[in-house]
Amino acid sequence: MRSDGAVAAEAVSRLQEVAARARPVALAREHVLPVLEPLHTLLPDGIRRGSTVAVGDATSLALALIAGPSGAGSWAAAVGVSNLGLAAAAELGVALDRFVVVADPPRDAWATVVATLVDALDVVLVRARYRVKGNDARRLIARARERGSVLVVLGDGWPEAPDLAVTITSAEWNGIGDGYGHLQARRITVETSGRRGAARPRRAELWLPAAGGGIATVDELATVRPLRTA
Repeated sequence: MRSDGAVAAEAVSRLQEVAARARPVALAREHVLPVLEPLHTLLPDGIRRGSTVAVGDATSLALALIAGPSGAGSWAAAVGVSNLGLAAAAELGVALDRFVVVADPPRDAWATVVATLVDALDVVLVRARYRVKGNDARRLIARARERGSVLVVLGDGWPEAPDLAVTITSAEWNGIGDGYGHLQARRITVETSGRRGAARPRRAELWLPAAGGGIATVDELATVRPLRTA
């Protein structure tokens, strides 16, 4: 039986091969990455390259952020996101043929795996099962800035303040009537805050998922009805 170290080394080697294939696409010279149209109110200028974006525990929102660059031709990755639904990612517009998924790298290889992906890909979504060491987080932030990649951080294990926080402040499932119907869509309120260019707070109401799947701006004429909670 091989040791954990050997398994980790093999995994990093394979990721480096993937990174080498992706690099010509990933190292484009645009200063920002595009976002899906429903997110324009929140991010009118897109996502600045080299930034760190925190999304709390909102996996679906993180995938919506990734979908814009992915649909425009960028490579993306997810590390340690055990609840990731590939069908939901594809429905939002993530190109699965340019999406690298690393389920749960060993703890001692986690930072190396993320760094390898940051070196070559435009967007890297990460979640750690434990609190990331401050030195590791700072090195990854510096690497992302140098390479022009975007780190999207899930959960509360990241010790450094993000450049941009995208937060769901309220959520309500719709589609249930008086004892009939089924869940059709989730209406959410999303707010952004951050530093430097992202310092101006913004707010938007969205469907995620929308009644037909994916993400959409709220239409006040929508026929879905709020989920009764009492």
